Amino acid sequence: MNEPTIYYLEMNSPQDLRAKDDSKGLDVRECEIKQYEFNQFLYQFVGKDWDWTDKLPWTAEQWQEYAEADNLRTWVAYYKGSPAGYYELQRQENGDVEICYFGLVSRFIGHGFGGYLLTHTLRSAWGWEGTQRVWLHTCSLDHPAALANYKARGMQVYRVEEPPSL
Repeated sequence: MNEPTIYYLEMNSPQDLRAKDDSKGLDVRECEIKQYEFNQFLYQFVGKDWDWTDKLPWTAEQWQEYAEADNLRTWVAYYKGSPAGYYELQRQENGDVEICYFGLVSRFIGHGFGGYLLTHTLRSAWGWEGTQRVWLHTCSLDHPAALANYKARGMQVYRVEEPPSL
């Protein structure tokens, strides 16, 4: 398998957000009661089509330590009562907030939800007191429209890691 190209994106001011405010019926809610099993489910449910494999071998203890940490917050997007996607934000010590995971379930892609969900994600990150910068990384294995969505919402690429040449 070929190694993916990795893209690092950032936003340094909430004023850089180019919002998409039409929810198209998507209802996004924070998981205020942390349940690591739900994060594990969402990771597998959303990530199965995008080659999210790094956390598949994790133990229950690893999932609990990660998902129930004070510096991690999770939101779930629902459409007509069904989970349509989710995102996780992780606060880092320097005031950065990382968008750890962001994605839609395959059957909900192409309905215009991505721009709204990313707008919600960025507003949530900037709404977390003390946020200085919001960042994420994605790769060439992600949905073909993902990088364009990040850029369209005002995020800027600050580093690209190309796979080694043969």
